Amino acid sequence: MYKAFAALLCAALFAACSSAPRQDHTDASVRVSGVRVDLSDTQKVKQVLNQQYKEWNHVQHRMGGTSKKGIDCSGFVYQTYRTRLGVDVPRSTESQSKTGSAVKQKQLRAGDLVFFKTGVFSRHVGMYIDKGDFLHVSTRKGVMISNLEETYWRSAYWKARRIQ
Repeated sequence: MYKAFAALLCAALFAACSSAPRQDHTDASVRVSGVRVDLSDTQKVKQVLNQQYKEWNHVQHRMGGTSKKGIDCSGFVYQTYRTRLGVDVPRSTESQSKTGSAVKQKQLRAGDLVFFKTGVFSRHVGMYIDKGDFLHVSTRKGVMISNLEETYWRSAYWKARRIQ
């Protein structure tokens, strides 16, 4: 009984956005777009992120997913950066958290990656839009916009990275 409980506990702890992705490239839109958006153009990046939200709103969470059949947080960042911004980023939350340069929360701008510690071994990532809002994939509600000032996100906030 103890071994079964321990195995179940370990599986639960490692089931997070930062887990190894399943290959799910059934959506042809995973290719890098021919257009590269200037990431310092915050108005354009906000526009792109808001359009991405409209197109993906409520697509459900699926660990390892990268398509509208289901997507996880790092897959959504990966997919958005590749297809909408024309920029390659790593696929995993862990690798994304080491990409680009550190940025202070007070200096966030559209497109910055925001990271959260959501459990002992779990990490979560989203893309900053503006005024505390960020685009991400909730395990319960799918693709959505949340705000950094919400109690949960404020307490789980870890760091931010700027992709150049």
